[in-house]
Amino acid sequence: MMKSDVDKMLHKHQQLTHSVDVKVTSHTQRDIGDWIQHTIMIEGCNVPFKFNRTKAYQSLKGAKVNLTYYPSNEKIAGFDIEVMRVVRVKRS
Repeated sequence: MMKSDVDKMLHKHQQLTHSVDVKVTSHTQRDIGDWIQHTIMIEGCNVPFKFNRTKAYQSLKGAKVNLTYYPSNEKIAGFDIEVMRVVRVKRS
């Protein structure tokens, strides 16, 4: 049986998490130099999911997506804030 790309990533990187069919409740896109920073919020979770891409995307608000991510911390105004760093996002 062939392993999928996601299965291979999860096996190789133990800290990664994969969520299937999660609903996006909010999607913002912000210019950061040559990159566009995407921040999404998903239903039932109060932690932001962030990823950078070179282009703006069609809004994911209301869409169901599959996410592969790992937990991280970001210091904002002297506070440590938990964020999820997305390594793979795909509409489901």
